[in-house]
Amino acid sequence: MKKKQITAFGVVSNIILLLLTILFIFPFYWILTGAFKAQPATIMIPPQWWPAAPTMENFEKLVVQNPALQWLWNSVFISLATMLLVCATSSLAGYVLAKKRFYGQRILFSIFIAAMALPKQVVLVPLVRIVNFMGIHDTLAAVILPLVGWPFGVFLMKQFSENIPTELLESAKIDGCSELRTFWSVAFPIVKPGFAALAIFTFINSWNDYFMQLVMLTSRQNLTISLGVATMQAEMATNYGLIMAGAAMAAVPIVTIFLVFQKSFTQGITMGAVKG
Repeated sequence: MKKKQITAFGVVSNIILLLLTILFIFPFYWILTGAFKAQPATIMIPPQWWPAAPTMENFEKLVVQNPALQWLWNSVFISLATMLLVCATSSLAGYVLAKKRFYGQRILFSIFIAAMALPKQVVLVPLVRIVNFMGIHDTLAAVILPLVGWPFGVFLMKQFSENIPTELLESAKIDGCSELRTFWSVAFPIVKPGFAALAIFTFINSWNDYFMQLVMLTSRQNLTISLGVATMQAEMATNYGLIMAGAAMAAVPIVTIFLVFQKSFTQGITMGAVKG
């Protein structure tokens, strides 16, 4: 076997990558260790780099004194429901925009592209008025429904759908397949990597969508885990161990999901970049 040559550039690159890895991992490490520290240990100077006396007191307070499990379930439900609805609508819309020809198609796609450039704050007031008109304010649906038809999701799935061979679609029509059957049996297997990437990306984006949740949710029982942790910030004194326990509860699931499905996520994004 040919021995890999060690170069100065490779050594420097590895050192930089190692330093960046430590820089990005350290906050997560500090949250996890702080969650098992008592309050005096969290504000100790010099700090304890590892809990001298690990305790589960913070997690017990989080569950007993606060509806943390309900907050966690709200976050999971919102993220899963948003992921399913966005993936379903975006994949169908992207397929239609890519493979169907109709009047106003280019204008419609341009509107989606323009919507991607709009910050969320611009459309927030109309969204709140619509949600109030529908009577779903302060419900989980108020956070889920505004994200359906996400412009980025439509754009991503359109780019993948462009690579579906038109001959396959015509063959399916000749065989008597309906439009829905053609999409499910012919188009979907081809765009599946993009669908998986969009699912992961949507789940992460919905989980971290603090701003929308802050505006749409008000009652304590309907809060998500990120909002619930924010409410534990006191004006005169703050229990940092309790907040770190809540932050750990909010961060561990999403980090785990990303690590497990990282291959599908990166594969979908890179394939879309190359083929689109």
